[in-house]
Amino acid sequence: MYYTAEQVIKAKRRLDRIFAPSSNKDPRGSDSEDFSGDNDNSPKGAESTPPMTKAGREGHGIERSKRGRNEVEDESDEDLDDDGYAVEGDAVGASTEGSESPEDPDDEDYSVERDAGDSTADEEGGEEEIDAREGTREEGEEISDGEELEQIVLRETNREGLSTCGSKWKNMDETNLRAYIGLLLLAGMYRSRGEATSSLWEAEQGRPIFRATMSLKEFHRWSKTLRFDDRKNRGVDGDPRDKLAAIREVWSKWSERLPALYNPGPAVTVDERMVPFKGRCSFRQYMPNKPAKYGLKLWVACDAASSYAWRMQAYTGKESPLASDGRTTAKPEVKLASRVVLDLTRGLKHRLVTCDNFFTSYELAHRLRCNGVDLLGTIRSNRLELPHELTSARGRKVFSSKFAFTELATLISYVPKRNKTVVLLSTRHSTPEINADCNKMKPQAILDYNRTKGGVDNLDKLLATYSCRRMTKRWPVAMFHNILDVSAYNAYVIWRETHPELMAGTRNRRRLFLGQLGKELVTPLILRRGHAPRAQSARMLVAAMRGGGHG
Repeated sequence: MYYTAEQVIKAKRRLDRIFAPSSNKDPRGSDSEDFSGDNDNSPKGAESTPPMTKAGREGHGIERSKRGRNEVEDESDEDLDDDGYAVEGDAVGASTEGSESPEDPDDEDYSVERDAGDSTADEEGGEEEIDAREGTREEGEEISDGEELEQIVLRETNREGLSTCGSKWKNMDETNLRAYIGLLLLAGMYRSRGEATSSLWEAEQGRPIFRATMSLKEFHRWSKTLRFDDRKNRGVDGDPRDKLAAIREVWSKWSERLPALYNPGPAVTVDERMVPFKGRCSFRQYMPNKPAKYGLKLWVACDAASSYAWRMQAYTGKESPLASDGRTTAKPEVKLASRVVLDLTRGLKHRLVTCDNFFTSYELAHRLRCNGVDLLGTIRSNRLELPHELTSARGRKVFSSKFAFTELATLISYVPKRNKTVVLLSTRHSTPEINADCNKMKPQAILDYNRTKGGVDNLDKLLATYSCRRMTKRWPVAMFHNILDVSAYNAYVIWRETHPELMAGTRNRRRLFLGQLGKELVTPLILRRGHAPRAQSARMLVAAMRGGGHG
């Protein structure tokens, strides 16, 4: 594909309108920024509050992780090509995100591609947020935050480069970093997850924009050395027992910014999702009912309508508090489900929270109601607070319903088929309302549950479409790929709701958005290149972006 100078100029002007606050200095990309809304100041009715953007662009970036002794599990990528991604010809599926890592990952962490995903994810999350309405921070403060996060990535990457390459190391700067992120976004947009990285740079069958941006060797160099913390000092500044030490500071900074730019609509979904990963990790989970059976588990709160990821927490397994003798003990957290929902909905007011039977309990409903939030969810039949009349299907007709009321909540028991009951708990529905228009005579609470329960599952499907995920043996890389994917989707949601008139009615609107975003990120490096690439198609693209001529 060739681009004329006129096409490039038009695209640039269009992006300037879309990303007004994003300067050339901080074009990290909507993909990596996370946008969410602080609902503390938005006491709107849960039924009537439409999704709405809240704050302007925030520069997301990456921060150095707090140190911990588990960093070893993240640092290896042996059987990969030079950039650490899948070896040529290897297809990478959703659940084959990596294989077991070597015994001493820190000594083998120089396979290039394993770090590529990390930096991309974070960096992207760091830069691209789109302008939204009614910002909660001053614009100058947002830019300062973004630049600080970006500098952390550059500092730690250059530290790693100097320690491994010595005087031969060429420092990475902001332009290099943003271009690197842009290429990762474009690779996801092209859906090249199972494609060998080297094939993207092929002269005949590759994509010209990759060659036009940087050489494959340079891409490998950045992938090999990208870091987000100082490995040698992990555990010094933070908790040495922290399982997320290799990515803790980056993850915390990123996840804290998720609620800053978006107000969820009247309904929010809380559920779990998996980041596919098969490598070595002390808190890797196995969930046979998920598309990716092995991976890293996240707790997620999403807007039920748009699937905007509003808050996330990483699950690192059983807590390990220090015993009196200084040793760690592995005691499961008490009331984990309730704690997760309360954490993820912190700051929400006048919303309906929908969750499944892992989370739902009468105690949780009471605590949420005290916070001004309603709860709707299925509840396990073995809960002690449930009367036997609601859990038993004996003698009941199919499609029949029973209701039980307390001052706080309503219990709804429904028989969808013979000998089976479904019980829901709701603090929103206070009357025995049944939808007569439904031929299965479903209570209104069940219809509302079905309508709002899929926010997180839908997010999973959407992220998989243009995922930048790559095969890796390092779990921080898998986490950063997830950060990048989530940030890109969140950016798209905000852009779509802030600028509904742009690309209206266009098919593959999200794909076009990602493509323009990636090109905007790589353009500064293309214009700065000292020599033209050898491939004719890439050379013509560089010439077009520079304003004419073939050189």
